[in-house]
Amino acid sequence: MPRNVILPDDFNDQLDVPNAPERLREALDVARKITDAGVPLLPNPDHAAIFVDPPHLLSGRLKRIGYIAGWDTRCYPSPVDGHDYINVPSGLPRESPARGKGWFDYVAVVHPVDEAARDHMLAQGHGNPFVHHMTWGIVPPAREDDGDFDYAGKVITYLARIRRTIGAALNESPGALVMALPQSVCADARFKACLPTWVNGLDPEEYQVEPMQGGGFLLQFFVLTGGRIEVALRSGTRQTFNPMSVHKISKDEISAVQSGG
Repeated sequence: MPRNVILPDDFNDQLDVPNAPERLREALDVARKITDAGVPLLPNPDHAAIFVDPPHLLSGRLKRIGYIAGWDTRCYPSPVDGHDYINVPSGLPRESPARGKGWFDYVAVVHPVDEAARDHMLAQGHGNPFVHHMTWGIVPPAREDDGDFDYAGKVITYLARIRRTIGAALNESPGALVMALPQSVCADARFKACLPTWVNGLDPEEYQVEPMQGGGFLLQFFVLTGGRIEVALRSGTRQTFNPMSVHKISKDEISAVQSGG
């Protein structure tokens, strides 16, 4: 296993997810390659997105592990492949011993809204439930005495550099850098002029910026084709995801039709 990261060795005992072994192996392979390239990862994954119908097939088992369903009292509409899904997060309390075993901080329980979405999901042959993607957490840069604006510059510059490093390490073109930032940063008169420097040459279609609902920072991007493995950086966030980010990622970055590992 790559240094400094862990995954739950009892995953298959706790959750009946047919494609989990494949996705766990893929996540560990990515972690090994990017940590060898110098990318600092947090020990256990940030989240996993698991597609399922009906939700109780997954949510009940997660509850037994220690997850709290509806963690942030929100649900997130997720238009995948032109079909409608709903993402309802489950979260582990900070003090949960499951974290030390490698369980994800959050699990996005993603279920189809109608029969067309369900039929499309099941037609891919991944199983029900199936792990759509796993997300490693990146260690954020030290905040020190930085205000939100200065820290935004530090975080964006840092993650844009890491995005290039990961792309080279995996020989893949990373997905769009989706950046949810404090409202005060997005509204700052200096922001528009500073952003092109912070992203260090990324084309506008390679990134998206939006205010983070509830405050804080959440920056993320996919590292493998088809949206199978993702990385994310959090700082001061008060909720699991950002609604606009989920919509953009679901619509433009992921698909239930995935190439193999």
